[in-house]
Amino acid sequence: MMDFLLEPLAYEFFRNSLLASLMVGALCGLIGVYIVLRGMSYIGHGLSHAAFGGAVVGFTIGLNFYVGAGAMGLLAAILINQVAKGGKIKSDAAIGIVTTAFFALGIAIISRVRTFTQSFEAALFGNILGVTSEDLTVIALVTAFTMVTVFLMYKPLLFSTFDNEAARVFGINTGVVQLMFSFILTLAIIASMNIVGVTMIAATLVIPAITARMLTDSFSRMIIYSTIIGAIMGVVGMYLSYIFNAASGATIVLFGASLFCLVQLVNYIKERFILHEHIHRHGDVIHSHPHGPRHEQHGDQGQEDSGQPRP
Repeated sequence: MMDFLLEPLAYEFFRNSLLASLMVGALCGLIGVYIVLRGMSYIGHGLSHAAFGGAVVGFTIGLNFYVGAGAMGLLAAILINQVAKGGKIKSDAAIGIVTTAFFALGIAIISRVRTFTQSFEAALFGNILGVTSEDLTVIALVTAFTMVTVFLMYKPLLFSTFDNEAARVFGINTGVVQLMFSFILTLAIIASMNIVGVTMIAATLVIPAITARMLTDSFSRMIIYSTIIGAIMGVVGMYLSYIFNAASGATIVLFGASLFCLVQLVNYIKERFILHEHIHRHGDVIHSHPHGPRHEQHGDQGQEDSGQPRP
């Protein structure tokens, strides 16, 4: 077993890719919590397409891949906020309009300048061979910056995530918080493009957070679990990519989806078949006794879960 795990580490490209996928997985897991709880699952998909268009535009005018993708991704995030600001246009419609237009621009340029079409295959589908020392540096800087920002802005992000209107009433500048969140989300997407690919980024952001949500009702624990799950997805997915000689983005997402299904199955079994212990307190005396499955405990009168974790 150890030989099986250590054999790929003899190759420098795999060591680089493994480190990159570990950081990208943790990064996407962390950001994904806020995306899922804000009901913004589509934003990761949209901004990744906009960033791809920016990378193509940047390439044609001689800019660095990350500069072009970053500029267009951030511009797309700002435009989405502005288009949806008045309330007449829903945010999902704004995302569809802005990001697909930027993506279409990139595709149009590629169709005209066919000589560099292959250069963007890694950005579209992820590529285990495409991780360079520059990629590692960018991913490390983005991961560190994002973690520090989330730590420093923990309360404003938490408050605006659960109740944006109340956060505004209590003096939180929700516009600045939203802009900062859009910025770190854009950075995370750009850092992830060469690892998981444009077509898979949305799933990489959502799967760890959704899986973590099924494991806990606590917001702080959800962040920790999602970050760990994302990191595990990245590492195991990269090994699967090496073993099956498949695109890294696809194997990372497929493993994540399998993990999600496993947690769903375990929860279903616990919910339906395993006895639950109910604790009672009578004065200073605490005692417990088992109950049957939850649907038998509460019948049709039980209260439904709100679907939101506790802050």
